[in-house]
Amino acid sequence: FMPMEPEAADIHITDIAHALSLLCRGNGHVKHFFSVGQHCVNCALEAMARGYSRRVCLACLLHDAGEAYLSDVPRPFKKTLPSYQKLEDHFLTILYEKYLGSDLTQEERGLVREIDDDMLYFDLTELLGEKPDRLEYYINVMMEKVDFGSLNVPFLEVEENYIELFHELMSGI
Repeated sequence: FMPMEPEAADIHITDIAHALSLLCRGNGHVKHFFSVGQHCVNCALEAMARGYSRRVCLACLLHDAGEAYLSDVPRPFKKTLPSYQKLEDHFLTILYEKYLGSDLTQEERGLVREIDDDMLYFDLTELLGEKPDRLEYYINVMMEKVDFGSLNVPFLEVEENYIELFHELMSGI
């Protein structure tokens, strides 16, 4: 795989699920291990709970797939890396075209970003021990929709869950 020149034929969901199940959120600066793969599964489950289209739910599952090949870069640092952002966006375009048939619309990108932003409150609260501004939202809305109680899911289980959810969502597209 050539990360600087990704080819759709070289991108495999099993590689993505495996790598993301082993990558720790926050570059490892968290209270306990929580994988990027579990984060992506949670994003997709939250999108499903909100009644979003299968296409958006699948995009939520795949939104960090580039990290399987490019590595995870925490959001504050990623904002200072325009070359990385461009490469990641290019990778996601190829990925969405491969699995969704086309790139996301601006509206779909907004919904995926909204879910990812909302999941940040879980990260801040559960993984970093911080009290985010929207803690009330997290407690009253998100906790009712998705069970986030599974914090130390073994990587093989995360990998299997990711692949199962991928196939479930693909079957409706």
